[in-house]
Amino acid sequence: MVLIAAAVCTKNGKVILSRQFVEMTKARIEGLLAAFPKLMTAGKQHTYVETDSVRYVYQPMEKLYMLLITTKASNILEDLETLRLFSKVIPEYSHSLDEKEIVENAFNLIFAFDEIVALGYRESVNLAQIKTFVEMDSHEEKVYQAVRQTQEREARQKMREKAKELQRQRMEASKRGGPSLSGMAGRSGGFSGDGFGSSGVSSSSGASSANIGITSIDVDTKSKAAAKPASRNALKLGGKSKDVDSFVDQLKNEGEKIANLAPAAPAGSSSAASSASAAAKAAIASDIHKESVHLKIEDKLVVRLGRDGGVQQFENSGLLTLRITDEAYGRILLKLSPNHTQGLQLQTHPNVDKELFKSRTTIGLKNLGKPFPLNTDVGVLKWRFVSQDESAIPLTINCWPSDNGEGGCDVNIEYELEAQQLELQDVAIVIPLPMNVQPSVAEYDGTYNYDSRKHVLQWHIPIIDAANKSGSMEFSCSASIPGDFFPLQVSFVSKTPYAGVVAQDVVQVDSEAAVKYSSESILFVEKYEIV
Repeated sequence: MVLIAAAVCTKNGKVILSRQFVEMTKARIEGLLAAFPKLMTAGKQHTYVETDSVRYVYQPMEKLYMLLITTKASNILEDLETLRLFSKVIPEYSHSLDEKEIVENAFNLIFAFDEIVALGYRESVNLAQIKTFVEMDSHEEKVYQAVRQTQEREARQKMREKAKELQRQRMEASKRGGPSLSGMAGRSGGFSGDGFGSSGVSSSSGASSANIGITSIDVDTKSKAAAKPASRNALKLGGKSKDVDSFVDQLKNEGEKIANLAPAAPAGSSSAASSASAAAKAAIASDIHKESVHLKIEDKLVVRLGRDGGVQQFENSGLLTLRITDEAYGRILLKLSPNHTQGLQLQTHPNVDKELFKSRTTIGLKNLGKPFPLNTDVGVLKWRFVSQDESAIPLTINCWPSDNGEGGCDVNIEYELEAQQLELQDVAIVIPLPMNVQPSVAEYDGTYNYDSRKHVLQWHIPIIDAANKSGSMEFSCSASIPGDFFPLQVSFVSKTPYAGVVAQDVVQVDSEAAVKYSSESILFVEKYEIV
């Protein structure tokens, strides 16, 4: 059979919907449809009429006709069977058989017609298959849409958090009367010139440094960076701890309650934790007597934990630098302890003998006749450790806010030292609070300070070690929800490196005589947060 067109029309001959299935001009199909009502005669029982060129096969449907136009050579029995299928399709997509409903569902009906007939020939399909094909239901599409919606929700959440952070920065900047200083200053470098150059570990990242108003203080007193103050009341880049003390005194004069263990910083919650860490680093460095051969081990932590548990990010990186001030000790070998953290990725400088380091855990130059440079911090070894294991976390923080049934929250926070070989000093836990809501602290270890300008509660613990490895705080806040108390920011310093990179001995190359040396180790936090 060759089916030319299918149409739905009124009994007066008005065409409501038409779909043609073969090549034909618009004038030709309109002429065929216009001729159909003129061929209808009253009193006949059959449901088809013929002309010299085409056959009209139709079926009454209340006030409408379902009409098929076929060639005269087509099989009339197949035409009638196809007509019945068309008649079943219309009630599936039109709730009532009237002109308005047909027009409203015209496209769905056309799609269904196309599934029944292709290029003038009947397809072998039933009503259920037609419905499935028209729905075009795709599992892959549903998965894609679900993933896309999840990504959009996450993007909107990040956008709201970023907007909130930027608004807080603007408010703080306006209160201070000027822009905040840049973040903690770090040093980086490698071997240069005649083989060496200054080296160090950067103590800030792009995300956290934007809010920091007090810079870190370099452990090396001969390579401190200095900058012009941003304003009369701002702190200098590379300033000493007395600048921090003067700022604290100024806050006390304004009536702020300040904890003695860690001064408040002129930025958000992350800067409060970071500035306390910077001041503690400087205090540790100032107590060290430096010999002609001085070793410096800097260990840095970047930690991001989920509020419901789980490690989202854990990275430990560090650098071992060597500084020689006496020409007599230029040619030396540095022996390290092999008992470092399992899984630690170690990398020596290209000028260091890698085979010597692998076989004996000893650092020496490839050319043993050449001395190390004098009066320069020389980075000789760096390391990195990444883990998703919760056992790698040195200090766990459990923040448990709960609804108190009065429109506020009761908050319980506890900490526990997991790496008991460490002694953490000047620990600061900064808890964000709702704006203009003062907490009521019931129980706490250490000291605390509520900063009404930055809307944070600063909890300070002087020392956390194996003998004092846990503690807790309880407070309540009105007009709050559990999500208001995240993310928590944590900072601390320690004289014990996390990675376990420790010097055992320093000897001269020729005589292997022991060389008197000094060393300093510091573990500090670049970012430690519970989100």
